[in-house]
Amino acid sequence: MTNSTFDLNLFIRESKDLLLNPRASFSSMKISGGIAEPLIKVVIYGAIAGALALLWSILNVEAVSGGLFGGSYGVMAFVSYVIGSVIILFAGAVILLVISAVCNGNTDYEACLRVIASILVIMPLAAFFGFTGMINPYFSWFISICIHLFSVWLLYNGLVEALKAKPETARIVMYIIASLIVLFMFIRLNL
Repeated sequence: MTNSTFDLNLFIRESKDLLLNPRASFSSMKISGGIAEPLIKVVIYGAIAGALALLWSILNVEAVSGGLFGGSYGVMAFVSYVIGSVIILFAGAVILLVISAVCNGNTDYEACLRVIASILVIMPLAAFFGFTGMINPYFSWFISICIHLFSVWLLYNGLVEALKAKPETARIVMYIIASLIVLFMFIRLNL
């Protein structure tokens, strides 16, 4: 671990850049330096998403699409997003490590952890759109699919740009993941 401090302004700038230009953001991303920075990053993402989920539950806005922790209400929504973001960070890094190995990319756990931490920028965005369930369940479902597919796009860029995976293999894996997401979302819509 390094002795550097966490820079909130840099965090905000990197998060914005990641959402607006993922390819450039991942290509210039540090893939080493300890796990403290990615851990702080995901806790902040989880706290923002949890605060939004808490807000929607206080306003009695039902998230029909569910989101990451759609069954959580009140303060537990906040807590479950924060704890869930940390769990996703470490478990997602293992899954990404396997995907990166399949795509002949970097198989360093810390590098995969940092990519997953960056991809979790999607949590606050997904939580923000929790209000769409109140508007129309089909609209909420559509927004949820769009957010999930954007996550796959972020994952692809993280694999190719930061982890130096083969683009052709990564593209095939992302098509499979995207197809599974859409399939499960259609199944969920019909339940």
